[in-house]
This record gives sequence, C-alpha cells and structure tokens, in this order.
Amino acid sequence: MIADKKEFGLGVVLFISFWAIFAVLLSPVFEGKNLLDYMDNLYNTISKKSSYYIPAVKKKAEPFMGQQIEFSVQAKDGKQAERMTKLFQAAQATVTVEGNNVKISGDMGKIFDNVLVDADAMFNNNGQAINQNKYGYDEKQVMYDWWTAMKSAETNMNKSGRFKEGKVFYQIMTKTIEPAYNYYGIVATDIKEKVVMVVVSLAGYVIYTMWYGFAILFMFEGWGLKLEH
Repeated sequence: MIADKKEFGLGVVLFISFWAIFAVLLSPVFEGKNLLDYMDNLYNTISKKSSYYIPAVKKKAEPFMGQQIEFSVQAKDGKQAERMTKLFQAAQATVTVEGNNVKISGDMGKIFDNVLVDADAMFNNNGQAINQNKYGYDEKQVMYDWWTAMKSAETNMNKSGRFKEGKVFYQIMTKTIEPAYNYYGIVATDIKEKVVMVVVSLAGYVIYTMWYGFAILFMFEGWGLKLEH
C-alpha cells in the first residue's frame, strides 16, 4: 500500500526522467559524441598544458651529456629488439642484439636528448617527424618501444646501484613518454577558454547525482519506508 501517492508519484517521475536523460547523454548528440566522450575530451584538452614536463626533465638530463655508459634493455621479442636498435642508433649509440637482449653503449646525454626530442614531437602532435622522417614506423609504437626501453634501463640501473641514472630514466619514462603517448592527437586548451563549460559540467554533475538520490528518497518515503532513530 502506498502511504503518500503524491510523494511516491513525484519520485517515480524523477526516476523515469533521470533514466530518460541518461539515455540522451549516452547518445552522440554532443558534436557527434556522447556526453562521457565529450567531457573526457574537454578535460584532456584542459589538462594537457599542465602535463608538459619535458623542459624540466631536459634540465635534469643535461649534466649527463658526454658521460659514456653501457647497459642492457630487455625487449618483448625479436621485432621489438630490432626497433629498439633504430632508436638507440639515432642517438649515435652502439647497439648489439642477442636474442631479446639489447646492449647499448654510448653517450648517456645524447640518448636522453634523443628520447626527449621524440617525446616533444609527439606531445606537440607532430608524429610525422618520428614516423616518416626518423624511424619509418608508427609513432605510437615508437613511444611504446621507448617506454619499454626506459623501464628496462631503470631496472638495470637500480640493480647495479646507479640510482642517480635510474631516476632520470624513470622521470623520462613517466613525465615525458607517458604524457606524450596519452595526449597525442589532443590539442591543448587554456582553461580560461572553457571556464563556463567546466563550471556547468561540475554543477550539472552535482545536480544530476542529487536528482537520482531524491527520486529514490521520494519513492521510498511515499511507499511508507522511513529511517527512524
């Protein structure tokens, strides 16, 4: 038995309208995208500018210019080992491949600089500079190969007690390669240009969440279920 039909009816209307709007939000009505994709793209364009750490990491890598180093990285398979050879040779390093093990000997600073140049090109959506003009294969694959190489090199450095060098490998991996890969193809936007949309989206999220909560509340209270202390 419904205790309060008016309150219960209001709850039902709110509940149905919530899901009706939800269906619209999941439809491609926002510039050909659903709301989730549209908002994801919006916040990616806004956050990209604040994720540009390449100049800062480059300063930390500069002291290693001219420092000779020998280390090994582990490739996933033979094909990746061949691709990694191209990457390190572009930094004028000597590379020897033994199965999936890639041995590198060269100027550490030049290796760091080469990675940062590639990451910078990717971050600025200039994949052609890597793909067609440098290595001859997909630019996102280049970034993945660099990430694998830097991760393996960091492990190698830490195991041999060269923590200072390992830290730079880690920073290049996490602060330059990863943002370059994740933000590739996204055009950076200043938050000032989208401040109205940001405020509306945050307010809309709060209102829409409360909408569902009140729908459930009114239906249960209208039905006669109440919390008592």
